[in-house]
Amino acid sequence: MTSDLGNLTTIEFTKENQVATIVLNRPDKLNAFSAAMHQELYWVLTNIANDDSIRCVLLTGAGRGFCAGQDLDERKGGEKMDLGEKLENGYNKNLRLLKTIHAPIVCAVNGVAAGAGANIALNCDIVVAKKSAKFIQAFSSIGLIPDCNGTWLLPKLVGLARAKAIAMLGTPILAEQAVDWGMIYEAVDDEVFDTHVSDLVDTLAKRPTRALTFIKNIFDESYGNPYGAHLDRERDVQRVCGLTHDFAEGVAAFKEKRKPEFKGH
Repeated sequence: MTSDLGNLTTIEFTKENQVATIVLNRPDKLNAFSAAMHQELYWVLTNIANDDSIRCVLLTGAGRGFCAGQDLDERKGGEKMDLGEKLENGYNKNLRLLKTIHAPIVCAVNGVAAGAGANIALNCDIVVAKKSAKFIQAFSSIGLIPDCNGTWLLPKLVGLARAKAIAMLGTPILAEQAVDWGMIYEAVDDEVFDTHVSDLVDTLAKRPTRALTFIKNIFDESYGNPYGAHLDRERDVQRVCGLTHDFAEGVAAFKEKRKPEFKGH
């Protein structure tokens, strides 16, 4: 299949004011992933990854849920299958592409996030959720392990003991508890959620985008870097930041006691 962003059926995609918005759009299925959604998300992420004008990305869901994970209606009951191949050509393909996007990625969890849906959210840079939202590691209930990088992310976010327990038990984690455990950034009252997310995205889109790119990347790198090597990495990145327009503008605005006008480079 060739990319056709004008005929998306499972994803809504818009770009406005240097913000790319992705809406998972199968509300009747709680935005569970179908084969078509995997493909359409890949087209959308490819478009964003190749667009240097984008300064923030918003990922959310249509309707009353964020994403219920994989659409099990596409699986035959009692059938054994090579899920490794399906992961590699579906979720993993898209998550690898997601990580190449330079702009900060906000995930607005507007309802239940279960299975792969929960972990897709956690792969984003900043996760905000409605207070009514839940995160469910539902995998063990059907004899699977957390995927979509869940086994890498969860122990780092909530600690090994909690990660093992919520993965084994499939216990729903309410948004406010997810904040307390360090799983997500914040939980927001449902009635002001949309406005709050819009303000957050607008703020990020006006900040120094190149510095934000370095921040997200260097934090990820920190898990694998030795102490001294990471000091070297900070030095090298800071050198690049110091030569940007936005650093010069930030210092000038500070000295002149005015609001900076960052360009993203």
